[in-house]
Formats: sequence, structure tokens, C-alpha cells
Amino acid sequence: MKLVILDRDGVINFDRDDFIKSPDEWVPIPGSLEAIARLNHEGWHAVIASNQSGIGRGLFDMNTLNAIHRKMQRALAAAGGRVDAIFFCPHSPDDHCNCRKPKPGLFQDIADRFELDDLSGTHAVGDSVRDLQAAQPLGCALHLVRTGKGERIADLGNLPEGTRVHDDLSAFATWLLQPKSPA
Repeated sequence: MKLVILDRDGVINFDRDDFIKSPDEWVPIPGSLEAIARLNHEGWHAVIASNQSGIGRGLFDMNTLNAIHRKMQRALAAAGGRVDAIFFCPHSPDDHCNCRKPKPGLFQDIADRFELDDLSGTHAVGDSVRDLQAAQPLGCALHLVRTGKGERIADLGNLPEGTRVHDDLSAFATWLLQPKSPA
């Protein structure tokens, strides 16, 4: 299965330090929706793995999160793309759950849902070290985008080994879809 796992805030849409708390605050990063559509058109399935601690912190509720995701899905459809599933952690950091990145619970849930033994070779795209740390134990190929928090951390040198850095989701899609020369 050709599967790409994407973080949401800072990868698909602009991030905010005070959280995305309403559909009006959800604004796509230029080119991100088209990048997902390009991936879809080449047979890639896209899923989201996202911390949404605003729920656990009481900043918004499930109805609001669903409305944000409906807006995102409508915008993706208008661009010719789709996200096949959205996995999220609603917990606050104080809950010490296994699904809040950097723990790998969301990625294990994705592997279970798609009936995969592991996620070896699956591309995981995030804008933070914790996104990459959550994907690494399941064997994902790690990708950092310089959008969102990624610009601040891309040059620090503390990325997990093997991480590829891309300017944005569009640049990642271009890299992934270009023909690879045989080794």
C-alpha cells in the first residue's frame, strides 16, 4: 500500500501558537492541498496523525474539531484530493497517554487500521521533532517540512537519523513522485 502519514498543523495548514480552535482559523498552506491531490492521483493514500490537545485543554470540543476537518476535506475535494483517515490525540500533556506524539500510539493505530505489520517504508511528514520521533519506532521514512515549526528546527542538527528536509508539502510531493534511479 502506498501510504503517506501527514501531520496537520504546520504541514497542511498554517499553525498557531494558540491552537486552531475554529474552522475560520484553519487556513491551508499554499500548495499543500494540491500536493495531497497530486499524491492521490498517483495512487498514494494520505492519512493524518495529529495531536489535538486543544480538546483536552478545553479550548474546543469534538463538534468544532469535526467542523475543522469538514472544512479541510471540502477544500481538499475542491483541489481534487482527499485524506483517507484522520487519527488524532485529544489528550492534554498531563494525561500521559500513548497516543500523544512523540509517543507512537497514533502510528500504531494507523498500522492496525490498515492491517500492516509495521510501517516500514511508509513516508511520515511532520514539522516537528516529536512528529518524527512518533513515526520512527514503526520504521517510517522520516520527512520534515520547513513550514510550521519546521523552519526553526530544520538546521539544529537534532533530527532523527535519515530525516529528509523539504521546503513544504509540495516539495515533498515533488520529491516522492519523481522517478528514482535504480541503486
